[in-house]
Amino acid sequence: MTHDVQTARKLQQVARHLEGTFLGKSEVIRLMLIAALAGEHMVLVGPPGTAKSALIRLFSKLIQAQYFEYLLTRFTEPNEIFGPIDIQKFREGSYERRMEGMLPHSEIVFLDEVFKANSAILNSLLSVLNERLYTVGGQVHRVPLISAFGASNEVPNDENLMAVFDRFLLRVRSENLDSYHFHDLLLKGIAHETSKLTGGYDRLQPVLTSRDLHQVHAGFAPRMNFTEEFLASYKGLVFQIRSEGVSLSDRRAIKMLKLFAASALLDGRPTADASDFFVLRHTWNNLDQADILEGVVGPVLEAWYREHPEARRFGAADVGLDALIEEINRIRDLLTSDRQMSDIQLFSHLKALNEIKAALQAIGTQPAREALGRVDQLLGHVFQSGKFAQ
Repeated sequence: MTHDVQTARKLQQVARHLEGTFLGKSEVIRLMLIAALAGEHMVLVGPPGTAKSALIRLFSKLIQAQYFEYLLTRFTEPNEIFGPIDIQKFREGSYERRMEGMLPHSEIVFLDEVFKANSAILNSLLSVLNERLYTVGGQVHRVPLISAFGASNEVPNDENLMAVFDRFLLRVRSENLDSYHFHDLLLKGIAHETSKLTGGYDRLQPVLTSRDLHQVHAGFAPRMNFTEEFLASYKGLVFQIRSEGVSLSDRRAIKMLKLFAASALLDGRPTADASDFFVLRHTWNNLDQADILEGVVGPVLEAWYREHPEARRFGAADVGLDALIEEINRIRDLLTSDRQMSDIQLFSHLKALNEIKAALQAIGTQPAREALGRVDQLLGHVFQSGKFAQ
């Protein structure tokens, strides 16, 4: 077994651990692994409380690497990110920073509220993210960065910030879960908080090392091998995306090929196929474009999955059919009992059932259609029972 395949299997272990901790984040987790394999950067955008920081922190604990994390504000100074000035060297006439433990010596980096940084930090950050170089006092230092992960509550709209936003090849929405996830979310949340209180996360053992990833990067060139059929399909998608008004530069279109190759490697495939096009859903420049990209890429993915149902990884029913049926049964027991409930409680259950219907329709299999029939029966029972009149 080659080293890169071994590393991919270790990353699959990382994915299983993260998916066991965070509900409904399978696609986000896969994108994080792809970014690390390809040596690219990713930003999570969404409201507070959607597990952006917690997900990245746990990911960093499962990889033995030099890790740096910082919450940026417009008052953050370069010393806090790149290291303080070496006073002794300054007295001797040279301008150097003490960079041990700081961003220039780190391999996995998490910058929370990355778009709050001021220009003094952003200018240096650009070359670190793009060229892996940091310049101070006329000296150029090579940075061992594998991947940088950013988090933000909003997409930047300041022209001065667009350059650093462009360095994050993957842009991922992090949102609150659908209502039908809520029961399982509470159970996962209890386990997560308990583990923090008991020091469980502090006892975590890394699954792989930064050296594993650096070796993959060094030998990645043979992975950049694509069939003519794949490239033709990709060309069609790129031009369709552009025709919809979503900017996708030639530079970014070429870099996306690294992500396709990394996705194939993660699955143990020698070359990319149409299932890897899912990463194109995460190339938006503003949140309004996410739905446009879904409309372009979604049909291509669904056509592939119809021919290769075993390849389906996630989608509208990320929780899986069994979990959806379990939630239907849970809601049915509540709605058919003699227990009185308020209009708010009743409304929340009906909302969950409608979201479950959408997820089942997206799955489209015979078992899903059977479950869909049970949801319709349950909704009919509720409206005929007169519960709203109570």
